[in-house]
Amino acid sequence: MYSLCRKIPKGRVTTYGEIARVLNTKGFQAIGQALKCNPYAPHVPCHRVVKSTGSIGGFKGKKAGKETEEKIKLLEKEGVWFINGKIDQKYLYGF
Repeated sequence: MYSLCRKIPKGRVTTYGEIARVLNTKGFQAIGQALKCNPYAPHVPCHRVVKSTGSIGGFKGKKAGKETEEKIKLLEKEGVWFINGKIDQKYLYGF
């Protein structure tokens, strides 16, 4: 899973569901739980993983607040933009 995250290019995002699909599992929530404890950050850019709905999802184990604002800022710094609080579909990356 961490090796997949490393493949997400700067300026793109993927979803927990897409990672689960590639790993042939339905455990997308477990993937989110593992990423919140990412021991390889920032070399494994878990901030580039969002919900399948296009919403930001959590970051550093938090659902909203300062940490998710940090995730948004990281993505915007990489050129990823949001429309009505959701990732613009053109930034989605599939494996």
